[in-house]
Amino acid sequence: MVAPALKMSGVTKRFGPVLANDRVDLQVAPGTIHGIIGENGAGKSTLVSILYGFHAADEGEIEITGRPVTIRDSADAIGHGVGMVHQHFMLVPNFTVLENVMLGAEGGLLLKSGRAAARAELDRLARDYGLEVDPDAIVEELPVGLQQRVEILKALRRGAQILILDEPTGVLTPAETERFFDILRNLRAQGVTILLITHKLQEIIAVTDDVTVLRGGRVVGRRATAETTRDELAELMVGAKTPAIVNRGQESQGEAVISAENLTWRDLRGVARLEDVSLTLRAGEILGLAGVSGNGQSELLDVLSGVSPVQEGRIRVGAREITRTASANPAEMRRLGVGHVPEDRHRCGLVLGFEARANAVLGYHNGPNAGPGLFLSLRAMERHCTALIKRFDVRPGAPRLRAGGFSGGNQQKLVIGREIEAEPKAMLIGQPTRGVDIGGIAAIHAEILARRAAGCAILLVSVELEEIFALSDRIAVINDGRIVGETPRRDADVKTIGLMMAGVSRNAPEAAA
Repeated sequence: MVAPALKMSGVTKRFGPVLANDRVDLQVAPGTIHGIIGENGAGKSTLVSILYGFHAADEGEIEITGRPVTIRDSADAIGHGVGMVHQHFMLVPNFTVLENVMLGAEGGLLLKSGRAAARAELDRLARDYGLEVDPDAIVEELPVGLQQRVEILKALRRGAQILILDEPTGVLTPAETERFFDILRNLRAQGVTILLITHKLQEIIAVTDDVTVLRGGRVVGRRATAETTRDELAELMVGAKTPAIVNRGQESQGEAVISAENLTWRDLRGVARLEDVSLTLRAGEILGLAGVSGNGQSELLDVLSGVSPVQEGRIRVGAREITRTASANPAEMRRLGVGHVPEDRHRCGLVLGFEARANAVLGYHNGPNAGPGLFLSLRAMERHCTALIKRFDVRPGAPRLRAGGFSGGNQQKLVIGREIEAEPKAMLIGQPTRGVDIGGIAAIHAEILARRAAGCAILLVSVELEEIFALSDRIAVINDGRIVGETPRRDADVKTIGLMMAGVSRNAPEAAA
């Protein structure tokens, strides 16, 4: 019999009072794609962090190709043929592809010979695995899908035969995701064993051979993918059936809360990222903005929230008019009743080194939840954070844990909870469920719809078309920085919206008002 590529037996890991992994057993056949799924906080990332040497297990054993191994750090893991591509890429943005691939494995003191060897190895890997990328390109100038290829190339160059992928499609467009799946299938065909950690059940069904389900730190199910369904896996993950929450769309008669007129915004190189964008957010309505990532959504959210200044055009929030000469910063936008869930929770949403209780009042630290007097009250912040954690099911329920200690999905719930708890008149929401599990997605969707029912005006930006259709009352499409179409949700269809997203077709936008 062929030995498993990987066998983990009785793996247990505690972080203080939190039991992250509880006697976990995992067995992965060689040359297969094995999915690991579970709710946020179920123990997925902890388990693979033990395998890659970031954490040491309190109990348990690891075997690779039938031999017991001790993994004390990532160097040990790499030495045993284990590689990892992290959810947030570990690349130096202003280095070239070649320099990033060489980093930490330069090949000796003579960089010239090491560079030549690395370039030759990149050429070979590109041919063997279909991972073509320009070795001289600057990483920060590459699209996200190609940056991910660089991470995979780094691992393969170091001899990875077991490749861990942690939420690899969280920042990819649908087209990039399909190309990524082709890469995974090609890696499998070449004998590489892949561990795919994801919360997206459609991806598990599409690309894996087997799947292990974690809940509460324990294994609650193992299935051959061909013999299971999305519904069964979802029920295993959350321990109950998760009802679908769908907004069928409604006609809003509410007043305009935010109006943007003729917004144009250029980056430092003078390239127009937004061109003549006009839209209106009305009370009690969700406007979904669909588009392929990188077509101006991020810039629009930044301008509307005050993160970036208005360059051309104007924004009206109530009686306040915001222009190039009458600017507003994020603090003033919050005072005007505009909440903001940023697309990048690490860059704009959280201070990872701060405790959860401090992050729960970030941006609202002058309000009552931070204390009744002139000074911040840690006790008041903790009470507020404890209630927020309970309402939004943030795990672990530890208000004094630093934000960087939470999983990505629980970080997202912390940010969304903070903004919703402030009960703003309008919300600008970017990628609300990125990295969130199926149960958390349903809860976040329910909270967004509850805010709409309370009269909040909402702009929802998402690369997930399913999410746009599930929540929106109106759908607008952005392509190359322009609004190329707008339609009521009830009249929208996926094919038409998809073609507009790709810039293949367009219809005349309805009047913004």
